[in-house]
Amino acid sequence: MASKRITQETFDEVVQENIVEFDMDPDAAVREAVEQFESQGVDLSNIVKAAQTSACENGQEQKHEILLTLDSLQKSVADSALSGIEEHLTRLSEQCREQLAYRYLAGQKGAYPVVLAACQLAEGERCMALKAFHALAALTDGQPDLLDASGQELLLQVLKGSMDDAEMTFSVLRCIRHACLKHEQNRQDLVKGGVLPLLTGAIIRHGDSANMVREACSALRIMTFDDDIRVAFGHAHDHAKMIVLEHDGLKVLIEAAKAFTDDPSVLSELCATLSRLSVRNEFCQEIVDLGGLNFMVALLADCINHQELVKQVLSAIRAIAGNDDVKDAIVNAGGTDLIVLAMSHHLASPQICEQSCAALCMLALRKPENCKVIMEGGGALAALQAMKAHPREVTVQKQACMLIRNLVSRSQDFSQPILEMGAETLIVEARTTHRDCDDVAKAALRDLGCKVELRELWTGQKGGLAH
Repeated sequence: MASKRITQETFDEVVQENIVEFDMDPDAAVREAVEQFESQGVDLSNIVKAAQTSACENGQEQKHEILLTLDSLQKSVADSALSGIEEHLTRLSEQCREQLAYRYLAGQKGAYPVVLAACQLAEGERCMALKAFHALAALTDGQPDLLDASGQELLLQVLKGSMDDAEMTFSVLRCIRHACLKHEQNRQDLVKGGVLPLLTGAIIRHGDSANMVREACSALRIMTFDDDIRVAFGHAHDHAKMIVLEHDGLKVLIEAAKAFTDDPSVLSELCATLSRLSVRNEFCQEIVDLGGLNFMVALLADCINHQELVKQVLSAIRAIAGNDDVKDAIVNAGGTDLIVLAMSHHLASPQICEQSCAALCMLALRKPENCKVIMEGGGALAALQAMKAHPREVTVQKQACMLIRNLVSRSQDFSQPILEMGAETLIVEARTTHRDCDDVAKAALRDLGCKVELRELWTGQKGGLAH
């Protein structure tokens, strides 16, 4: 796996050397440089793999196209030349969206303060402001560190002042989403600044816009992530509680879903967000009380062919099944049969097999009556078929082992039927193949009544503590 890094300047020097010293054309020079660095194990994901362009008439100074655009934008901003600013913002956005390497180079060379200045200059100029925020969203995609306190303040200010303008709201929401993904400090700062009611407000106010609901849901969900490896303890749980308790998030999402019964992409976002908000027992129950469970069960029945939607519905059912009363409600609503049907229908999808097994596992936990329903509905057999279909997928193997264990731990009568389905061989194979499966596989085998080899790591013999 590539781990070495180089600067853009180093790469450009090698390309230029290939052109001058070895008389290569620019494309061949770039290909040669790429092969050379990759053979040395260099990661080129952040490198613009193109030859530079002459930046002046005599051809002495050379720059990449995106830096030429940035220079032109910077000059227009300095001169407050609005028409030029719009043109250069559009071009910068296009180039940034092409690939991460372009926007990384632009970010390294000072694009953020220039784009932010363009956003500030655009106050009162709607068309230019839209282009400025499009550029900011494109630039910060994958580069949330670029956003500073001034940028946070501007995003909140514009969002508060433009809630009636759907297009402007959408552009700012995208900036917020990009700035918060994998960046805990931006999330905390924006939440303190009041972004949460603006996100739920965007869903309420523009609930007829599929793009808006998708974008706002995604931004809300990112506020509940714990994905910044630089931070030991994030506020994901606190943000989820705030969305539900202070901003009525569950009701907002479930009400919004009613307008998009024929749009699987919006429903997927809504279900994914509900999953992230199901962090307390009472929240899981509230989703049921608001009609969310019946809605999700109906989605499983009616949209069984939409793989992404099925995956997100299963994830949401798994999340709310953390509440024991909700477990019973799911079973009583016919949820188990539909989960088994989804797994059988999408047996080739490891994600759906994983989520199906995990949802059934939650329903079976501490619930012998539910175990009986799952067994009668073919849940154990479907889980074992998933194990056969995905022997290399550790998450599928792990969840299936946990489901088998939960089915038999309080209902020993199910052990023999499950063993007759070939469970022991599959579980032993999972344990052998995947180290992460060792504990759950051992527990499943033990509760099935199989002989389990216990590894004694230390017996306390052969030696003692020195005094």
